[in-house]
Amino acid sequence: MLLSVALSFTRWDGLALSDIRSAGVSNYSYVTKDYPPFWPAVQHNVIWLLFLALVATPLGLLVAVLLDQNIRGSRIYQSIFFTPVMLSLVLVGIIWQLMYERNDGLVNHVLGTADTPHAIDWFGNSSVNLWAALVAATWRHTGYIMVLYLAGLKGVDPSLKEAAAIDGATARQTFFRVVFPAMRPINIVVVVITIIEALRAFDIVYVINRGTNGLELISALVVQNLVGEGQIIGVGSALAVLLLVISLVPITFYLARTFRKADR
Repeated sequence: MLLSVALSFTRWDGLALSDIRSAGVSNYSYVTKDYPPFWPAVQHNVIWLLFLALVATPLGLLVAVLLDQNIRGSRIYQSIFFTPVMLSLVLVGIIWQLMYERNDGLVNHVLGTADTPHAIDWFGNSSVNLWAALVAATWRHTGYIMVLYLAGLKGVDPSLKEAAAIDGATARQTFFRVVFPAMRPINIVVVVITIIEALRAFDIVYVINRGTNGLELISALVVQNLVGEGQIIGVGSALAVLLLVISLVPITFYLARTFRKADR
């Protein structure tokens, strides 16, 4: 991390160490003012975060609550939902490439558009490929959140639920006013993980189209500049530092606010 910060103030092609030259803040100025993919990438990262926070994470919580009811086959369902978590994000990207394939993909077959002029090129169309990638990321993220919340639900003292029932609370009131607040440590972990997962998203979009054509993300831009053709180490490092700062701001704010409430 410290090396990235240091290199972000240099101009270097990544070859001989003797070629490193000081660049001041010119890399940061270039990234924010003259580098066209940067602001679209920031926008896409924000959309990615909002989608995981408002869709994938609540979906994982819902699945956890349902499976916590000791329904028949609960173990099997848990295994099914958790399977994507055990797969690498690269493999997840490959699986969804097959799902979204224009002529032979499952999605277009279900829609009845496969092998027709109306077939949707989910990963080739810049207007829809971000949302298609978000569905793929949600498939994996939901199982991760499910496991965390299942562990949290198992750890809630049953006497709290019994006391709420005696006081006449409905199942919904018991969950949102008693159970959910009691899982505060899990909630903190879930928020932090969701933010990190959204901002470091890379593997899926890089497998799809190397983070181009409407799928620009900051992490993909970092790699493009660090290891791509015509390496620009200073620019790639500056992007990495900006990604670090963007990640730390919401996490630090949330943790500080949470622990401040706990101290009170």
